[in-house]
Amino acid sequence: NGGASEKIFGKLSFLGRFAMRIGIISDSHGNTNAIDQAVKAAGEIDFWLHAGDLINDAEYLRMAYDAEVVNVAGNCDWGYHGAEDEELVTAAGSKIFLTHGHLYGVKSNPANFLLAVREKGANIGVFGHTHVAFIKKINGILLINPGSLSYPRDGKGQSFMVLELAEGKEPEIYHYHLQKQNESMYMTL
Repeated sequence: NGGASEKIFGKLSFLGRFAMRIGIISDSHGNTNAIDQAVKAAGEIDFWLHAGDLINDAEYLRMAYDAEVVNVAGNCDWGYHGAEDEELVTAAGSKIFLTHGHLYGVKSNPANFLLAVREKGANIGVFGHTHVAFIKKINGILLINPGSLSYPRDGKGQSFMVLELAEGKEPEIYHYHLQKQNESMYMTL
């Protein structure tokens, strides 16, 4: 991989600002039923980010729902073609760096990933691999891991997130758990 490719999305809202709702999933590991539940729970989404494991799941989301999906390869995707290890996405005035995380050692420490997000010029970093949901703003960079749609390791159930971006506003993140059917919100300061 010679580096991240870049995709640009934008939608003019009725307020004259760019605003977007982005679905974020990772580590679905072939569980299309969980993907179906996430799509239903999320409501209207402008596009989806899939942070790896498995590429076929991102294809399922794309084909079954005619959805715009930006996805990356995960550590369980070796041998598959059609996805990069990294993607840069520009949406509603934000730049998002998307990767699975295994190449940055995120299971032990997100520091290398944080450095990569900064080096790519992004203000948001999205990763998976740990199967544990994570939302934290560090030195102005928002790091997001939606957890796993199939095999969560945090004891809180299958999860995904929705990121709402509006140019000139702080991002809002909604964290959904499929099994508990509840929703909690985190808004950056």
